[in-house]
Amino acid sequence: MRRKTNPWGAPPWTVNFRPAAHAFPDHVDFAVVGGGFSGLSAAAWLSRLAPGKSVLVLESASLGDGASGRTGGMALAETAAGSLQGLGDVLAGYKKILSELRIDSRLTLPGVWELSRSAPAMKPSPISWSDSGELKAVRRLPGGTVNPGRVLAGLARAAENAGTQIFEHAEVYALDFSDPVRLQVRYRLRGRIHRKEIRAGQVLLATNAYSLDLSGLRAAALPKLTFALATAPLSSAQLKAIGLSSRRPFYTVDFPYLWGRLLENNGVIFGAGLVPPYLGTPARFPIGDHSTKKRTPDLRRYDVRKGESAARLRWLESRVRHLHPSLASVRITHRWGGPILLTEKMLPVFRRHPRSKRVMILAGFNGHGVALSVYLGQWAARALLARRPLPRWH
Repeated sequence: MRRKTNPWGAPPWTVNFRPAAHAFPDHVDFAVVGGGFSGLSAAAWLSRLAPGKSVLVLESASLGDGASGRTGGMALAETAAGSLQGLGDVLAGYKKILSELRIDSRLTLPGVWELSRSAPAMKPSPISWSDSGELKAVRRLPGGTVNPGRVLAGLARAAENAGTQIFEHAEVYALDFSDPVRLQVRYRLRGRIHRKEIRAGQVLLATNAYSLDLSGLRAAALPKLTFALATAPLSSAQLKAIGLSSRRPFYTVDFPYLWGRLLENNGVIFGAGLVPPYLGTPARFPIGDHSTKKRTPDLRRYDVRKGESAARLRWLESRVRHLHPSLASVRITHRWGGPILLTEKMLPVFRRHPRSKRVMILAGFNGHGVALSVYLGQWAARALLARRPLPRWH
């Protein structure tokens, strides 16, 4: 199938994996909806832990077209809401999963700089930038970086090698919460749209910010498009001047928000900005407000080459060029956006669907999904196999 140009732009990595061709099954033991970090992790572990069970992954686009392939690749500890009861050590678990699945992820964990304009800075601060005030490092926390394309391809390969069937461009447009659960799938074959019903004993909805009707999260989450750009490789002198010789990624703890990290080629990713703009606080989401559906944006209509999205990227590029004299004339090589799902109190959604105990939801990482989604994907597999209870975070 010919791949279309994505209006969200292209990040500086690729997903070097295409699934083997199969005929759609009529019935499976486990159906995973969503071929991102969490869905592929769950599928890989389901097939490894229960080799006699059939596992199916249905991805509505190509692997990597959603949030997982467009993240900045910064691996953080905990969740966006902090450490939650029973969560455990996310980074240690993430590293172990990548090792056990033999994924060459280029994971490095040198720590992460927290930056601020107002909090007391480290003395001396390794970073001193001009960005709505003087932006300096205030502390170092656990974390690091990873190549998202390699992780996605590695998870998909591990899942397929263990027996999972993976289908791209297979959109689940409706669920029948019966026993077994019935998934209505729409796919294109030889230029025509076809439909297929697949029955599943259990279903994991590991979907993204534009599949809220399917997961039932439309009234409990806010989908946004967030942005990033990558620079051409910087010299050792430039990296030293801007304070990134340690190769530690960074993020701000105040607004305007800014995050970033080094690429393997010494280019730098910088990220910030939301479309539609974010108003209010996560604790004030209009849960149960029936007008929410009318105000929920369709992220697929945004194009990083025009309109609000292009304006946000121009704003981000201007900020980057004014951070430090060494960045004033740096060449920008990539500009892209990716979906982010903001949830109430920044809590990830990890629970059974209210309409069926046979359907589980795993979504809403609030920008902390690089390590967390893979880590919780393994947990979801164990929960689907009744080997571990779900957390009580909601």
